[in-house]
Amino acid sequence: MLFSEFASTRRQLLSCALMVVGAAALPAWSQIGPTPQDVAGYTGLHAAAHRGDVKKIEKLVASGRPVNARDAHGRTPLHVAAFARQRDAIRALAKAGAQLDLLENDRYDAVTIAAVADDEETLRVVLALGASAKQVTSRYDGTALIAAAHLGHDGVVRQLIAAGAPLDHVNNLHWTAVIEAIVLGDGGPRHQATLAALVDAGASLKLTDRQGQTPLQLARARGFAAMEKMLAAAGAK
Repeated sequence: MLFSEFASTRRQLLSCALMVVGAAALPAWSQIGPTPQDVAGYTGLHAAAHRGDVKKIEKLVASGRPVNARDAHGRTPLHVAAFARQRDAIRALAKAGAQLDLLENDRYDAVTIAAVADDEETLRVVLALGASAKQVTSRYDGTALIAAAHLGHDGVVRQLIAAGAPLDHVNNLHWTAVIEAIVLGDGGPRHQATLAALVDAGASLKLTDRQGQTPLQLARARGFAAMEKMLAAAGAK
């Protein structure tokens, strides 16, 4: 899914969630990667990162180019490489001293960028290099785990859980990863697998949304019978 498509989907789902769970008005969502216009304007490390040109990255770093330089949107070359799925470039930038946990202007790090893109291999690379799965990211004060749970990216969710992502972080919408998997999910196989991974990992099934609705009540309200059965079997009330 392209990040522009993700933003549109997020807005649609949030609108549906407002009607279902009665949430308060929500801020605009945005996680958008470099546009073609951005890419056309890139020079130096940003251009090399987008292309995955490791030799150019090494040459530019050796010449003294700042490895954590920012573009107009606050993206470092590492962010650009993560958006472009250029894993060798990510490794080269990390070797050159790039900071793995920096946030760009919309407050996304490389971990969350990969999580939203359902890019398990890039996520595996950045986590292996030492990036944290625990950061608070996005304008929603969320986490990569919450973003991945919302989208039903079950493989990403399992990776993030294994990397120590906080299971019960509550974002500024008063939603956890468990709640987002329900209220912003479609109830289908991948969101069911996501919820199962969170339940198996010990995520709280007692934390409620802002209206006091539990995950079990939210699943029932949305007509997600499989999720409701799973939650009930795990002791949810």
